[in-house]
Amino acid sequence: MLLVVRRLVITGLLLALAGLWLAGSASARGGHYVFDGGTARQQAQVRAALDVSSFDWSVVPATITIHLHSGTDTYATKGDIWIDTRLLASGVFSWGPIQHEYAHQVDFFLLNDDQRAQLNTLLGGTLWSHDATRAGLHGPDHATLGAERFASTLAWAYWQSDGNALKPQSKKDEAAAMAPAQFRALLQKMLGGAGTAPPPIVTAG
Repeated sequence: MLLVVRRLVITGLLLALAGLWLAGSASARGGHYVFDGGTARQQAQVRAALDVSSFDWSVVPATITIHLHSGTDTYATKGDIWIDTRLLASGVFSWGPIQHEYAHQVDFFLLNDDQRAQLNTLLGGTLWSHDATRAGLHGPDHATLGAERFASTLAWAYWQSDGNALKPQSKKDEAAAMAPAQFRALLQKMLGGAGTAPPPIVTAG
């Protein structure tokens, strides 16, 4: 009887450890980040935005600081993302822009100059980026920059939902230059398969 109990205890511990491992793996897909500011509800909006995407944000080899403040521009620099909390008040509408800003971290940490040049041509950018640019989502030069077109295309390619504010409405839109499947295949090749294995999640709203 004692042996049976001992086996049950060991089995229970193994199952618990397996559950913790799976939970950790699932949460890691949303990326590695910490918050500076923001309410619990605002932070939950950011988590939901990253989790709904089928891209594995955890391939970015850094812990990103996400600054949540009212009245700030919404933009990204290497290792940091700033989000205007007034944008988060729009709910699902904010999810595409949040993914867009995290996609810049994929660029900053994982792409090389040759890959950026290739993407810039394919995505129709006039140049890749302006150094120290703090243009927001609708900045005057935004749509001409390859880095911005890359970020919008990544956000759309891995979350093809009517609720995605970056869904292309015309051939001139930032995310319209490459078909999602074509973009995912190219990015998978560039990243050596990291972050791109799961199929895209398609939702109705």
